[in-house]
Amino acid sequence: MDVVMQAIRRGATRKGVSSKIKGRCDALVMPTPTVRRLLVGHLLRHVREETGLDLDDAGKLIGKTNSTMSRVERGHTALPQHVLQKLLAAYEESAPGVIDRDEILDLARGSQDRGRWSGYRSVYSKYFRMAVDLEADASAIFQYQNEIVPGLLQSEEYIRALFTTAQLQLSDQSTEDALEARLERQAVLTKRDAPHVSFVLSESSIRRVIGSRELMANQLRHLASIARLRNVQVQILPFDAATAPRATHDFNLFRVPSPGNAGPLEFVYVEDFTDGRYLDRHDDVHAYTLLWQQLVAAALDPVESEKFIARAADEFAR
Repeated sequence: MDVVMQAIRRGATRKGVSSKIKGRCDALVMPTPTVRRLLVGHLLRHVREETGLDLDDAGKLIGKTNSTMSRVERGHTALPQHVLQKLLAAYEESAPGVIDRDEILDLARGSQDRGRWSGYRSVYSKYFRMAVDLEADASAIFQYQNEIVPGLLQSEEYIRALFTTAQLQLSDQSTEDALEARLERQAVLTKRDAPHVSFVLSESSIRRVIGSRELMANQLRHLASIARLRNVQVQILPFDAATAPRATHDFNLFRVPSPGNAGPLEFVYVEDFTDGRYLDRHDDVHAYTLLWQQLVAAALDPVESEKFIARAADEFAR
């Protein structure tokens, strides 16, 4: 079994990488502060809409402005517990039985915790941190990748090559921090109640040489081993896929379960060279869901994709 998979599953100790990966995997069971805040906002919006109130009306119940209520419902900020309790009590009067006050209050506790992004996690760009939290708490993740193997599927030597030979040029310590942070993310694939994770990879992502040909052969074998996990599906979009839609940039779709009948929290994450955007409007999520379905239809099926990856690995090994 691959060294990285061993580290994820058993928390093996290796030079420069903490031996607590398995422990962190177990810790992912509790929602992160970011996702707690997003879920509280998601539930509050659902309840407000059930009561027939607009943002102005809701704000007047607790002496807050329209803009503040909008930020709360989008998960950008959190209400103090006593203010949240007042708001929930008012909603409950308007729509009895629609709300589970204890559930929302429990989610709200810890939603303002700080300090998660210190130490080795500080290597994450600020715009990417919310994606890491969504990834940790999702029940389903759908990812399209164009040029390199996705972080969740990278071997340790591939990660090192990205940060030492692919013109990123981090310091030795920063490279170790980046390695540890990425291996921690990979624990989501094998944690308790692991999400369903689907990938569509452009052929270019497995042909692009990072490091050396030998390294790429090992990376593709590692990719194939992860693809055999029951909760993981990998499909390759070959260069000659005549029906491939025009997806020229990477994107992720996250689905996070939500309590009650509010429906799941859904986000699209789209990244460019210097920034990342999070889309949660229904129209945006719907558009990217359709695009994802088109990519899945155009790509090789999982069995043919595994054969394709194996052939590419053999070609690199020659």
